[in-house]
Amino acid sequence: MKKVDIFFTINGVKKTVSAHPMKRLLDLLREELELTGTKEGCGEGECGACSVFVEGKLVNSCLIPSLQVQGCEVKTIEGVADGEQLHRVQESFLKEGGAQCGICTPGMIMAAIALLEENSEPSYEEIQEGLAGNLCRCTGYTKIFTSVVKACQK
Repeated sequence: MKKVDIFFTINGVKKTVSAHPMKRLLDLLREELELTGTKEGCGEGECGACSVFVEGKLVNSCLIPSLQVQGCEVKTIEGVADGEQLHRVQESFLKEGGAQCGICTPGMIMAAIALLEENSEPSYEEIQEGLAGNLCRCTGYTKIFTSVVKACQK
């Protein structure tokens, strides 16, 4: 299959990348754009480690063909901070120990941001439900949920 030019905006910057149209967005981000914050956990859309925003919607980038983002706005974990100022969810994950090995952390943060954009004051149960599509193999989730609770308080 021939490569095609894919035009899209990544973290606020317009880009054109030549890639195979069916190349996974995850691989395009990591290999072509060197945005390695987005992680591959399962490659099947089950763990959430590869979560990014496409047109403001949280998606698993391992399931999205690159050509599907033609003309779209894509935001990765690298685009969440405002310059040197971390997003409040990122700060909370650091302060509360919500990150362990780091594989799930970018996806958890992206899912938490999506949750807080929909509901700025979620209950503990709503936080659990909002992060249900993300798997962690290290923390037991308590510190992750606490990190999101603390982010709500900022």
